[in-house]
Amino acid sequence: MTSSLDELWESAPLATERFTPDRVAAVPEPARRYLLHALSEGAPLAQAVRLRMHGEIKLGTRWRPYTADQVLRWDRGMVWRAQVKWGLASVRGFDRVVDGQGEMRWKLLGLIPLVSARGEDVTTSALGRMHVESIWLPSLFLGPDARWLAGASEEDAEVELSSSGVRSRLRLGLSDSGGLRDVATERWGQPDPALPFCSARFGGVVSAEATFGGFTVPSELRAGWHYGSDRFGEGEFFRVTLDEALYK
Repeated sequence: MTSSLDELWESAPLATERFTPDRVAAVPEPARRYLLHALSEGAPLAQAVRLRMHGEIKLGTRWRPYTADQVLRWDRGMVWRAQVKWGLASVRGFDRVVDGQGEMRWKLLGLIPLVSARGEDVTTSALGRMHVESIWLPSLFLGPDARWLAGASEEDAEVELSSSGVRSRLRLGLSDSGGLRDVATERWGQPDPALPFCSARFGGVVSAEATFGGFTVPSELRAGWHYGSDRFGEGEFFRVTLDEALYK
């Protein structure tokens, strides 16, 4: 696997179709409300998004600031490339899953290896993450790899996503206008680094949204393990503010 963030984005084809409201006529409520809020008429039915962001990530017991770029390309995968401040130094690296293979690689000062991991567990966890972060690419919810389900209430939409043999069932909590309040799913991962990989509740709460190129998506989000329980305080590890989103 050699694909970089830039290659993944630059090789993505441009969208050839545009969103029209009639495309959501057959989806259940409240999914219709969500899609009409997230997609403006005429927005490209994009299969890739490039994001620029900043925020804080919890490493051990401390929150540390980061800046990052990310490409999510539904037909191939995603790459998250970041620089995390570590005192006077920095940690640089990436998490990615491309063409069905996941990998993490992080180095102190860009030189000293800290984390290097691959394998089935890493791949499955990364695909689950990509499914959650599809909220930044809502046009994919109209594609063949998304199946809308009946929600548990009028405030929730549920969708099943599938890629590279991994399925995720996302619950999207919505406002009356269709804006995303939160997202939750069961994800394969390692909530406790001292324990083996397992399936655990994962999710995040949205505190703000913004519109980029006809897409209205979360612009501030807090996410982590044990979402929806009293353990979310210890499981939360990721806070993000979205600065830019480009679609193609």
